[in-house]
Amino acid sequence: MARPRQPIELIMAKGKKNLTKKEIEERKNTEVRAKRDNIVAPSYLTDDLKEEFNRIASELINIEIMSNLDCEALARFIVSESQYQKVTLKILKMKTIGPTYVELLKVQEKLFKMCRQSASDLGLTISSRCKLVIPKKEENKEKTEEEKMFGSQL
Repeated sequence: MARPRQPIELIMAKGKKNLTKKEIEERKNTEVRAKRDNIVAPSYLTDDLKEEFNRIASELINIEIMSNLDCEALARFIVSESQYQKVTLKILKMKTIGPTYVELLKVQEKLFKMCRQSASDLGLTISSRCKLVIPKKEENKEKTEEEKMFGSQL
């Protein structure tokens, strides 16, 4: 199975491929970049869920992985997380184990799976963040003697 295509910045940061300047420019021009200028909580979220949306969205924006296209996915995560918490509280308050308890456990399990999957898709879990490699631009880096003589290699 073929590996997913990686952004050119990631390839360059890893330094594992020797691409020409022309190849790099072509890759940059053909890569799809989603905008980040309209990240807003969907209107169907309650005020407290919008607050949570904004909190998580700001974190994702800071690590440069959220775009306008991710708003609905983040909203679905927040809704399922909220429902999971409500069901969990009901389960914890129950004094006896019976049919209602078992049904709530099934609902809790489904909500947990939904939360886990969407959290992973959004980079909200430790393991999903470990898979992310976000290249950082090095500023004020001194050039080596070779770079001074021959220019920097891309």
